Amino acid sequence: MSTTTIRLPDELKSRIARVTAHSKQTAHSFILEAIAEKAAQEEQRKDFQDVAEQRYANIVASGKTIPWADMRSYLEDKLAGKAAKQPRAKKLAR
Repeated sequence: MSTTTIRLPDELKSRIARVTAHSKQTAHSFILEAIAEKAAQEEQRKDFQDVAEQRYANIVASGKTIPWADMRSYLEDKLAGKAAKQPRAKKLAR
């Protein structure tokens, strides 16, 4: 395991100390967990962005999409437990 030094503002260090004083977690483990959570959040954001870019590329390539009104109606019916036919993609109006 490597070592990295970070400089924490006094106010943040005090906040971490207050939070960890009332838990069974050390300040060190709290900071590591916070960094791991932030890294996971950013990885998830990148994955989401990649999926969005791919979907947009598919729309551009095919020229087809499902109008929001059709998709919303479909989703509302599904949530209500009704039998719903999945809407079909249509050419974009230009």
